[in-house]
Amino acid sequence: MASQRIARISAHLQPPNSQMEESCVLKRTDCRAKGGAPGFKVAILGAAGGIGQPLAMLMKMNPLVSVLHLYDVVNAPGVTADISHMDTGAVVRGFLGQPQLESALTGMDLVVIPAGVPRKPGMTRDDLFKINAGIVRTLCEGVAKCCPNAIVNLISNPVNSTVPIAAEVFKKAGTYDPKRLLGVTMLDVVRANTFVAEVLGLDPREVDVPVVGGHAGVTILPLLSQAKPPSSFTPEETEYLTKRIQDGGTEVVQVIVFWSTLDFNTGCY
Repeated sequence: MASQRIARISAHLQPPNSQMEESCVLKRTDCRAKGGAPGFKVAILGAAGGIGQPLAMLMKMNPLVSVLHLYDVVNAPGVTADISHMDTGAVVRGFLGQPQLESALTGMDLVVIPAGVPRKPGMTRDDLFKINAGIVRTLCEGVAKCCPNAIVNLISNPVNSTVPIAAEVFKKAGTYDPKRLLGVTMLDVVRANTFVAEVLGLDPREVDVPVVGGHAGVTILPLLSQAKPPSSFTPEETEYLTKRIQDGGTEVVQVIVFWSTLDFNTGCY
């Protein structure tokens, strides 16, 4: 009896195919988020990674989410178990590896894709393309087949290139809708607000800097003249802010490299 109770409680962590087939026929109106309101069914592809894990936590906290599917090629069961313990309304299910991709995607309203390798020391975003392009293509083929009407948010770098890849996959499948395919570049806006606030001596929450263009180097274009509150910058400040916003990702990688090379026993690196 005890083993049966344990199996029943943990079934949602790695549901068998029969359970997934049953869950796939759920109507959106049948899914209830915390508070009884209709909820969204969300899948995170790459849920065990450095972005995927905190993203999964935020989605579990969101009262608008009723079903949360966490997919990855490694460590998905552990992340699923951890996130499922949160006391919010969303039902969490985990999916591990390519054979379970379709089950993870079927019936989803929103698919968020942070999957792929992170940028490592010495790598440019172009280097990432060689690896992440194939990953994004495979995942988007699954989206086109299992949830063609879902909104897709692409985080996998280089976003400038992975979004066009996804678009071509959806066009080939006949499911492309430009209003439902989004490259996530909000990080550039967050960095712009933070760096401008530092220069102006303001609270970053009070600053709003529009950023247009792409999500790599010089394609990132902060519109400092349109910043709120209205502010004026010296040529030196403009050059400094523009370059730092454009190179924000590189700055993070360089800090990681520095600390990874330190020998804390000798103080040398």
